[in-house]
Amino acid sequence: MDSYKPDLVEHLSQFVTENRLEQFQRVVSNRTRYITVVLEDIFQSQNASAVLRTCDCTGVQDVHIVEEQNEYEINRDVALGSDQWLSLQYFNSGMDNITVAVGALKKAGYRIVATAPHRQGTTPETFDLKKGKAALFFGTELNGLTSRALELADEYIQIPMVGFTESYNISVSAAIILFHLRRRLEHSSMDWRLGEEEKTDIMLRWFRTSIKMAEQIENKFHKDYNSTF
Repeated sequence: MDSYKPDLVEHLSQFVTENRLEQFQRVVSNRTRYITVVLEDIFQSQNASAVLRTCDCTGVQDVHIVEEQNEYEINRDVALGSDQWLSLQYFNSGMDNITVAVGALKKAGYRIVATAPHRQGTTPETFDLKKGKAALFFGTELNGLTSRALELADEYIQIPMVGFTESYNISVSAAIILFHLRRRLEHSSMDWRLGEEEKTDIMLRWFRTSIKMAEQIENKFHKDYNSTF
């Protein structure tokens, strides 16, 4: 991490209210990258936005968005600003974006976990969190994950159902799974929280989003900081 960043975060903290600062510190201390979410080709903006809202509420910091046929749109009335507090990464530059996304996540140490109601897999209660970081893949509202995404998965997770309907709505599925996994992480002894450098980077982005004239304040900080060293 750049050595100036902790000092910059401390400096910017003067330009938000005490309550706002306390809220930032509380929220970032509960953020995680142990679990991350991947959305493949979601086309209904209300569902896409509801998942972002769930990620924010359950402390999942990163959301990876794979665009193949459909462009991901955020419904501001549903998201309620949750997207500005999350780290969104888009995979939309090629013809096989799902493969690119899986490769990037595996390189970052994630196991690929597909949500698939018709595949033999674990449930949110039995999923083995101790095996390591997990990227949870959610598919389109109509057909779920593509065959390519299912093929690339290391594991599968499903929500037990006892009715006639074959699957939950994607936003409901994400909420159920993330809620259960989050609670299990909190009651575990695993190291699932962010590191100090990660917290600093996220706090810095939140300050930049929240503070009026943040760019000018930061430029002056850098000028004064560089003249000191």
